[in-house]
Amino acid sequence: MPTSDHPHEERLAGGFINEVVRVGDTVRRSGSLNTEFVARLLQHLDERGWNRAPRFLGIDEQGREILSFIEGVVPVDEDIPPSFSTDETLIALARMVREVHDLTAGTPLAGTEEVVCHNDLSPKNTVYRDDAGIMMPVALIDWDLAAPRGRIYDVGHICWKYLNLGPSIADLDECARKIRIICEAYGLENLNGVVDAITWWQESSIWGIETGVEAGDKGMIRLKNAGVLPEIRASVTWVEKNRTALEQ
Repeated sequence: MPTSDHPHEERLAGGFINEVVRVGDTVRRSGSLNTEFVARLLQHLDERGWNRAPRFLGIDEQGREILSFIEGVVPVDEDIPPSFSTDETLIALARMVREVHDLTAGTPLAGTEEVVCHNDLSPKNTVYRDDAGIMMPVALIDWDLAAPRGRIYDVGHICWKYLNLGPSIADLDECARKIRIICEAYGLENLNGVVDAITWWQESSIWGIETGVEAGDKGMIRLKNAGVLPEIRASVTWVEKNRTALEQ
């Protein structure tokens, strides 16, 4: 069903912070203060033949970003099936992120930092396709928070979001094993600091939501009303409680 004046707009699932619609083979989403940087980043990746991100195609008449549409499955539900977090899936994902980092390392985009990080890696920002019953990642989307940063921060974010670290984890040893798999697939030489990166993201997310709510940001208010803050705080407590096991 159309969501605006355009007769062929189809609202896409997800888009909790911003409304995202599909128009033909393109995606339209609200611009941000980071739009110019994201456009340069996606153009850089496209010029280097990296086709695992949308192409930035410009700005439409409503001031929205125009991005190429990537066919596949994006899991937007809270309960993500195990087929999205197999060893093969996590290895492929970590290697994709390493490719992005390597393509931006030492470029003006990264500035004085190691690389450009996605900064919001999660299953909801990943496009998957079925490969013999395993959902394999084929692209990363929603780059609006991308910015220069150290490599380990994206690795920590992967561990937090794709493993859903928190009280719901039933097998701590299996969780620690998957963290190891992610780090090794990425090629992280020193695993020290990964758990610190995880907690940094969790605490930063809490601060960001609380600050946004105080400023009247509608997206942050929606996150708070959805009960996200207690979930993140519980995850922080769980990670700290199990820090030793996770680090090993």
